[in-house]
Amino acid sequence: MHHRALKVRSFGGHLVSILVTLFGLLVLTFVIGRMMPADPVRAIVGEDATPDTYRMMYERLGLDRPIWEQFFRYLGDVLTGNFGVAIRTGQPVINDILHVMPATIEMATFAIVIGACLGIPLGVLAAVNKDKWVDHVVRVFSLMGHSMPIFWTGMIGLLVFYAALGWVGGSGRMSGFYIGMIRGPTGFLLIDSLIAGEWDIFYSALNHLILPASLLGYSSSAYITRMTRSFMLDQLNQEYITTARVKGLSQRDTIWKHAFINIRVQLVTIVALSYGGLLEGAVLIETVFAWPGFGQYLTNNLLIGDMNAVMTCVLIVGLIFIGLNVLSDVLYRVFDPRTR
Repeated sequence: MHHRALKVRSFGGHLVSILVTLFGLLVLTFVIGRMMPADPVRAIVGEDATPDTYRMMYERLGLDRPIWEQFFRYLGDVLTGNFGVAIRTGQPVINDILHVMPATIEMATFAIVIGACLGIPLGVLAAVNKDKWVDHVVRVFSLMGHSMPIFWTGMIGLLVFYAALGWVGGSGRMSGFYIGMIRGPTGFLLIDSLIAGEWDIFYSALNHLILPASLLGYSSSAYITRMTRSFMLDQLNQEYITTARVKGLSQRDTIWKHAFINIRVQLVTIVALSYGGLLEGAVLIETVFAWPGFGQYLTNNLLIGDMNAVMTCVLIVGLIFIGLNVLSDVLYRVFDPRTR
């Protein structure tokens, strides 16, 4: 009974922590929306609107009410799923985001798989060969990925691999010929084209996805490589590794069955946060590749001062990171029994 009570208290503590974080996120989003220099009323009625029209819209949006009343009205709208209407499309903002989000998730997922599959082995390799030429090469490789602006690598990638060599597709999610031919249930172009049996569209979508996902993956792999190397170096200097080597355990088993196992929990957090960063930070790469995703949607609405769309995007970014942190906590318990 005592053990069960501790579990309930632990779950309750986590739930309260999540709810407090969500409330803080809502407060922060509301404050950002009110501090932005853009005029949401002017963005709706236009520059040529009369003072009477402006005042009517101002009152309709509730901006004439006390700030605390505006916040609780905003809180009620969020809790009921009412995020307002987007100026550019005239559609509910949440519908617009549900339409563009699959494109970003598709690219970010491919990117994080590339980043993790590249960064983790390279980080381990660099740690095992500390201060040797392999270590120096890996560190330069990761430093370049971390230092080069993603919009610059995107343009260079298009010039080299698309324009010059023709190995990959250009801008957009697929060739212009296929646009509008797939309206699947998921919004994920690769999945929907497979469901429909449209192999030409699938290969076109994959061909257009490879380059931006690879560039994002390389950028995220730089961070993952550096952190993996740091974690591994810390473990390789522990006494239990020395003991394993003295007992005659092979280097492969020492590295992968002892040292690497002990950094899995830390790597979960690194990969999760990198994935969240890709979901909300793909603005530049989406702009370069004309990728109709979440980042480009946020940028376009920020430029025209559509605060309904901007505030909703900011809120979703926060929810993504909260969700990934919760997922990390769950995976902690899976990979490390000591945390259960």
